[in-house]
Amino acid sequence: MTGDYIMILFGFVLAFWARFQSGVIPAHAPGPIPELADSYKVILLGSAIVFWGFLHRDLYTYGSLLFPLKLWRELGTCLGICLFVFVGIALTVGFYPELSRTFVLCSLFLIFLCVAGWRLGLSLVLRHSALSATMRKRLIVVGAGGQTKRIRDGLGKNPDVEFVGWVPVLRPNMVAELEAFRLGPLSDLSNLLRTHRADLVVLTEPEGLQREGVLAVAKTCEMEHVQFKMVPHFFEILISGLRPDVIGGIEVLGVASLPLTNFRSRVAKRAVDMAGGLVGLAAAIPLVIVFGLLVVRESPGPILYKQLRLGRNGRPFHIIKIRSMKMNAEAHGKATWATRNDDRRLRIGSFMRKWNIDEVPQFWNVLKGEMSLVGPRPERPELIERFKSKIPHYQARHTCQPGITGWAQVNGWRGNTDLEQRIRHDIWYVENWSLWLDIRIMILTFFRRENAY
Repeated sequence: MTGDYIMILFGFVLAFWARFQSGVIPAHAPGPIPELADSYKVILLGSAIVFWGFLHRDLYTYGSLLFPLKLWRELGTCLGICLFVFVGIALTVGFYPELSRTFVLCSLFLIFLCVAGWRLGLSLVLRHSALSATMRKRLIVVGAGGQTKRIRDGLGKNPDVEFVGWVPVLRPNMVAELEAFRLGPLSDLSNLLRTHRADLVVLTEPEGLQREGVLAVAKTCEMEHVQFKMVPHFFEILISGLRPDVIGGIEVLGVASLPLTNFRSRVAKRAVDMAGGLVGLAAAIPLVIVFGLLVVRESPGPILYKQLRLGRNGRPFHIIKIRSMKMNAEAHGKATWATRNDDRRLRIGSFMRKWNIDEVPQFWNVLKGEMSLVGPRPERPELIERFKSKIPHYQARHTCQPGITGWAQVNGWRGNTDLEQRIRHDIWYVENWSLWLDIRIMILTFFRRENAY
């Protein structure tokens, strides 16, 4: 916190020098150039407001100290809000000399650089010293099987939590690669928590214990001053939408809301879809003409290819593509995904699929409201019928509009790949939607083409 406050002050002073004393930015108003000694009240007020904003944002956690790149967007948002408040207060109070708008913009930019640079340097020191081990929360999982493995694998993306090991509930370990991390029996949990200096316990198999058993694990954690959490198996999908409520005087837990159930969010997403659809369709016309001629030259027949897909809430519509395969590629009548060396593809079709060019006519589907620019990819009815009873939570992906591109696609889960991973990425998108996430996915679409065949 001390380092942040020093960097905030330094950013304001540096902005004052750049605006009034460096000569780089010309003065637009006649009169004497203000001195730093005359403006110290403005700088102190601005520093206090910005630092107050820092204290009220999520900028002081294990993750933000060890991995500052994750909070740069949060830092920029906080600075923008705080300096807006600063301008309002300064204009109301009426400081002398008058507040310069150029000075405020310089402050926004330079404070961001100073704080980001300081945090980056601090993280490099912390991550390469003995302090990094003490700053990570030590996690013990009570339970085994797939959930425990998913937690351990997922911590690779969140290394401010360290996986110490697991404790079996009633049944033996179902995942062989976790056997090396077995710590001991559940009856010795209290001693294990002290021995391994645990900070956090997660119960992944509450169904393996009676109510009294779950309460006993929670009580043990309480006595050892260890944080206790439990995986809600009854809500394995749409977890971020869980909210407590009261019905008939009884507390209940259920899925209450998701980002795209908010009316303003849907309007904002649709506005972006309309704007992007118009621009995309204008850009698609010459691509359809050029690649359509190449398709016809290689394989005479229709240029565009329509296929029945299911959209939001299972509504059917026809998706439009530039044909990338030979005529009658599915003459056998069975829907199948393209494979890496699929002989049904045209030569130009391989290029189009790699660069997603065959998808550009779908901007028309976006304008019609059948699709969005970003969302889970729409599937064919026969594939959905095949998978909805075999893949857990498969239908959850239909709670939002399907997209031309999506979070699963930019992470390589497309075509003939692991369906469970694809569904998991689709559900994560539904839970964590934001306009910024949509923009990020659209940008990544041009750079990530794994499994695009």
